[in-house]
Amino acid sequence: MAQTVKYKIKKGDEVIVLTGKDKGKSGEIIKMLPKEGRAVVQGINMVKRHTRPTQTNPGGIIEKEAPIHVSNLALKDPKTGKPTKVGFKVEKDGTKVRVAKVSGEVIDG
Repeated sequence: MAQTVKYKIKKGDEVIVLTGKDKGKSGEIIKMLPKEGRAVVQGINMVKRHTRPTQTNPGGIIEKEAPIHVSNLALKDPKTGKPTKVGFKVEKDGTKVRVAKVSGEVIDG
């Protein structure tokens, strides 16, 4: 049984793929799946699905994003555009913010 883990990347973050067929590509996280330890990234890990027609869907072969493991993703540094690790810092007013380790830039303010 998988455990729910708190991840340092979240929905809406721009990430870079570190390994696999899409290595080097970047995209935005559409959906996080913390129980499986995976994330769905826009335009990454595309798979073809054969779907049968329904009242709303005409059916056929649909290409969509499949989940990719979080360990294969790294946050894109907002300043340099390179992959970076994420750290945390407490601001003077007491708010906790995420910080890019490469440039020291605050990710979300």
